Order: sequence, then structure tokens, then C-alpha cells
Amino acid sequence: MEQKITSRKNPLLQQVKKLLSSKKAREEAGLFAADGIKLLQEAIRYAAGLDTVILSEGVEVPLPEQVRIIRVPADVMASISPMETPQGALFLCRLPEKTPFSPRPGMLLLDGIQDPGNLGTILRTADALDVPVVLLEGCADPYSHKVVRSSMGAVFRTDVVQSSWPEVRAACGSAGIPIGVTALSPRAKDLRQAPLKSMAVVIGSEGQGVRREILDSAGAELIIPMNPHCESLNAAVAAAIVMWQMKQ
Repeated sequence: MEQKITSRKNPLLQQVKKLLSSKKAREEAGLFAADGIKLLQEAIRYAAGLDTVILSEGVEVPLPEQVRIIRVPADVMASISPMETPQGALFLCRLPEKTPFSPRPGMLLLDGIQDPGNLGTILRTADALDVPVVLLEGCADPYSHKVVRSSMGAVFRTDVVQSSWPEVRAACGSAGIPIGVTALSPRAKDLRQAPLKSMAVVIGSEGQGVRREILDSAGAELIIPMNPHCESLNAAVAAAIVMWQMKQ
């Protein structure tokens, strides 16, 4: 059954705006918000926690019976949507239960990836290549609307694992999984010569690279061979190259 809302001050719509802008609000409510018809279709297919769908007048999307449907005028949708040109569909999903960390060879570890576009792109690529990913400290919230959008629904299709470096280091050590870090250093080894399938590989933040704490305790430093006059690669591009090499 549909409910119609015409006031921009409606409490539900005010909550949606908070969920779109605040990690704290998402955690307190146990919900996250996303925008767009394509993403909504992915959520319908893969997200067990699809809770509420807000549609502009005239926008029709087949929805499961248990989903709450809210209908709003186009101007109200424009007032709450984070997109410059709203597609007419906003939706809320329940945050999934946190997946415990389990060490696996051929795994990607993300250290401080703060750019939502980069993080979402990495999650999307990892989903495509079937590479497990773990978010270490300092990463963007994987359930921010920008990450959800740039992941193209990967956050609905895969378990997003978040852990700490001490836990990951200890668990990989116990499991006999060597940890490599991508680094621009004279002693770094060409990653094409490293057994990435059996390793866990750390990709560092866009500005700072891998933390010194991780660099000092990792077993190997790895470098992506590139033109000497290039200082670095975008984090999402570097991650894609590492993941591709892992699958070879």
C-alpha cells in the first residue's frame, strides 16, 4: 500500500536527509539510503534489507510486497535527493550484520581509502573479479550513498568486511598467509613476480599510501611497474591491477 507525502518537513523525509549525510545517523537507525532506479533494481534483486522506497509521482518500479512505498511530488524528491538530476527513486535498506573477518589467500586489504568514488569502484571491481576485500581503519563508510552509487550495487551483492590492522595481521599470521604492501620503494618487488594468489595485498590511501605501521610489519613490498616519470596511480586503478594479477 502506498503512502503519499507532500510536505518537505515530514519526519521520514528529514530522516532520509540525515541518512544521506551522516554515518552516525546511519548507525543509530540501522539504515542507509541510496538513490537511483538502477541501484534500486539491484537492491530489489540482492538486498535482503530493502525497507522503504520513495518514488516521484509518475515513476513506476515493480517492488516486493513487503516494501513500504512512499509517493512524493517531483519538487519534494528534488529537495531530498543528493543528485543534481534526481531519477525519482530513493530507498532505504537495513544495514547488514557485520561480517567477521576470516583470512583468505588472494585477498585485498584497503588502508585508509577515503575517497567514496575510489572505494566504490574497488568494491565493484572486486565483485566482478571475485576477490575478497577487507576495509581497514580510515576507509570511507561503505554505506554512504556515494560509495553505494559508485559500487554499482556491489555492496548489495557481497559481504563488506571491516576489520582492524592488528586483527588482520594476527589472523593472517596464524593462517600462514603472507601480507604484501604496494609501495614505491627501491626494495619493492615487481608484483608480476610475486605469488599474489597466496597473499593478502594492502592498497594504501590516495594521499598517504600505506601506513608506516603496516609497511614495517608486512612481509613484502610490491610495486606496479610503470613509467619512471609517473609518481603513482589512482588507488582504484592500482587495486584493479593487483586484483587482475591475483587472478592470473
